[in-house]
Amino acid sequence: MSPETKTCQNCKHPFTIEPEDFAFYEKMSVPPPTWCPLCRLRRVMLWRNERSLYRRRDALSGKDIISIWAPEKPLVVYDSKTWWSDAWNPLDYGQEYDFSKPFFVQFQELMRRIPLAALFNINAVNSDYCNHAEDSRNCYFLFEGIWNENVCYSKIIAHCKDSFDLYSADKSELTYENINCNECYRVSFSKNATACTDSAFLLDCRGCSNCFGCVNLRNKSYYFFNEPCTKEEYAKKLRAMDLGSFRAREEIKARVHAFQEPFPRRFAHLVNSPGSTGDILADCKDCVWCFDCFEGTENCRYMKNGGYGMKDSEVGHGAGVGDLMDEVVDTGIGTSRVFATVVLRNGHDVRYAFDCHGVHDLFGCIGIRNKSYCILNKQYSKEEYEALVPRIIKHMSEMPYTDAAGRVYRYGEFFPTDLSPFAYNETAAQEYFPLTKDEAITQGYAWRDPDARNYQITVTAEALPDHINDVSDAILKETIGCDHRGKCSCRCTTAFRVIPQELEFYRTMRLALPRLCPNCRHAQRLKQRNPLFLWHRACICGGSTSDNGAHANQAEHFHGADQCPNEFETSYAPDRPEIVYCEQCYQQELV
Repeated sequence: MSPETKTCQNCKHPFTIEPEDFAFYEKMSVPPPTWCPLCRLRRVMLWRNERSLYRRRDALSGKDIISIWAPEKPLVVYDSKTWWSDAWNPLDYGQEYDFSKPFFVQFQELMRRIPLAALFNINAVNSDYCNHAEDSRNCYFLFEGIWNENVCYSKIIAHCKDSFDLYSADKSELTYENINCNECYRVSFSKNATACTDSAFLLDCRGCSNCFGCVNLRNKSYYFFNEPCTKEEYAKKLRAMDLGSFRAREEIKARVHAFQEPFPRRFAHLVNSPGSTGDILADCKDCVWCFDCFEGTENCRYMKNGGYGMKDSEVGHGAGVGDLMDEVVDTGIGTSRVFATVVLRNGHDVRYAFDCHGVHDLFGCIGIRNKSYCILNKQYSKEEYEALVPRIIKHMSEMPYTDAAGRVYRYGEFFPTDLSPFAYNETAAQEYFPLTKDEAITQGYAWRDPDARNYQITVTAEALPDHINDVSDAILKETIGCDHRGKCSCRCTTAFRVIPQELEFYRTMRLALPRLCPNCRHAQRLKQRNPLFLWHRACICGGSTSDNGAHANQAEHFHGADQCPNEFETSYAPDRPEIVYCEQCYQQELV
């Protein structure tokens, strides 16, 4: 079969379906897509609200609960513990398939009648304010996390303990304000660091201890801004870097940035990932345009946040421990042959499902647990199910759903964007494909303006004590004004509180109090990430220096004095100022 070029229904740009893609769709029993991969990825993200939490009434008890569903949404919402209990039966909400209506209209009707879990927060111990999280203990504002303890204000976290303000971390302890740092201990303000200890302000370092302000180091100890020191010299220099002072910390950040800027960057962080393109991949194989995937991910395409043995899957956000998954959100843990699923665990041969667990052979179901052969939550026999599903698939093509923008949804399309229960700016789509309010509305997406704030700020960011040593327990009673004052695009909450475990952490680590609310702090970390996009570029190593002359190479490279001939796919856009080297040239510049 030859490659086929199509025009995306959504962005109107051409995209190519490769022969291996056709083979995958045949395995999945779905037609080829009519949306390009990036539009499909954005579309699944529109069904994932991670960080927008609200207070609303439990539909059963009437008590106030924390929920991802905005209070004005016409939905039935149960407290998560009640939802998981035997207090209700999802099959009681089953409905006959109606061949006079489009399938997606019927699915939306079911979604508005059936109880929905307030949060996707499984096995949470003293961790109520978490979402898309599992096995959390004493965590707060943790999103996309599993197997964590005492971790707060963080996202994409696994096996971590006693850490705050992280974006993407694994097997780390006593860490703070890090991005893509794994297997670290007592490391702060670092990016792309692995197996490092007792260090701060690292960039692309591995196996380092007692290092400060360093870049591109491997297995070094007692380095200060890439210069070796004795243990005594390092201790003296470190004492002058007082991170307990906010003013001193901001000056250090500026100094570190100026020092690290002219060093070459690795074109992509691909560790033991042959045949793969994307960024932040480790132990992957033959993965295309994938980001933040780990531990045995193989033969996957356009996946964001996945791993743990994920194989043969395409287009998803938050997937793992499964294979043959297509257009999925938060799906895995023993899952195979599933299409268009949102929050699915231990599922097989499932299509169009929301929050189902321990199931197989479902079509268009919500909240089903430990059942099989259900359609729109109605139970069928195996024979009845297998006879009815082909009729529904045929009906979905003969009576498709068409949204206000004229986009047509037949069988094989993910859930329509305008049926998402979330506004665009509530979802992961806004984080990775950001739009202004006007842009979102023009493109047919819903938008939610922030709720009015009725709290009284008791202390401004400017009035906070500069040094952590001068902060008393009285700070726990204060409502602190965010330094952005809501005048930003970070979904600023305008004010925040310091919680007891947070204050204890700052004191233990000798760190100054933050001046921004958690949303703004998260947005600042996100801005340091490269986009979910790849550009084809050439290495800019020009022989003895980088092409722009800003970096003098420390060793002779394989191409000698000539321009490096290597090309690659990278998430660094061509107009970015960073010096981007291929893997061979980058490795030669490591210290």
